[in-house]
Amino acid sequence: MATVGKEREARGRRAATTAALLAAVTAAALAGCTNGGGTPDDGRGSPQERESAVGGPSVLAVKIDNAARARPHTGLDAADVVYAEQVEGGLSRLMAVYATRLPETIGPVRSARESDLELLRQFDRPTLAFSGAQGKLLPLIDKAPLTARTPTNSPDAFFRDSGRPAPHNLYLRPERITPKAPGEAALTTGFRYGSAPAGGTATDRQTVRYPAARFTFTWSDSRDGWLVGLDGTGATTAGGKPVAPATVVVQYVKVRESAFRDFLGNNTPYTETVGSGKAKVLRDGRAWDVDWKRENAEDGTEFTTGDGTPVNFAEGQVWVVYAKAS
Repeated sequence: MATVGKEREARGRRAATTAALLAAVTAAALAGCTNGGGTPDDGRGSPQERESAVGGPSVLAVKIDNAARARPHTGLDAADVVYAEQVEGGLSRLMAVYATRLPETIGPVRSARESDLELLRQFDRPTLAFSGAQGKLLPLIDKAPLTARTPTNSPDAFFRDSGRPAPHNLYLRPERITPKAPGEAALTTGFRYGSAPAGGTATDRQTVRYPAARFTFTWSDSRDGWLVGLDGTGATTAGGKPVAPATVVVQYVKVRESAFRDFLGNNTPYTETVGSGKAKVLRDGRAWDVDWKRENAEDGTEFTTGDGTPVNFAEGQVWVVYAKAS
């Protein structure tokens, strides 16, 4: 997994190649919109130009439906990091980030949110796959330093499962938009992996509640991970395998109203991931109360103990659940 040293080295490469990136995109035509026809030129250059400019491919981030009818998920167990956030009506949605391997299929895929743009700034020009977005948000997505992929501009990468009800039946074939997994160096999250920190409290269960959703993580010795419960039901993959991340982070953040609403008039919550605050790190059947800090959107998030010692995560998948700070 990526270490802080690798992250800093990657960020150094970013600064050194900024001029090349600008040169690659200067020749691009007028920026296309994510809801336009065909495959628009978005002003960022071709995928080959972007890869050459930034020194390699970047992560694939996919917005995943987390409504009851969307389960079980497909391809979620292959993600390196899964972020959970609150959306309209107190429900939840997931963002799965892929760097070390790509599954054949991912989904169900759903729409993007404004908070995603801030969260994804920590990665070098990530590819964001989603089903669409609120009309007023689309121009912000077009201007963000990412590659947007939707059924409109990449129709051959998405398909509908006729055995599921819409809108919970849209799936992605990732190899059609990302030819290869970029590798662990693309995970510029600031996460550190290694031996557990000293201390901690023996913990076998942790629950996070949103107004209309609930996450429960139960330690499993046999799985060497935290079994995920979604609204009281154990999470499994489409193949029946339990979802069991090695590390779970409950990160307490500011959740405020955004400038956007859904078609019912419900405000879309904005989850602030830049700043600082408290968090709880779960690994190896224990829990640590820690501090988190992310000074700028381009930075990853640092997790430290009270005396400033960096907190290592266990090797394997990480879930980060954003909870509203009290």
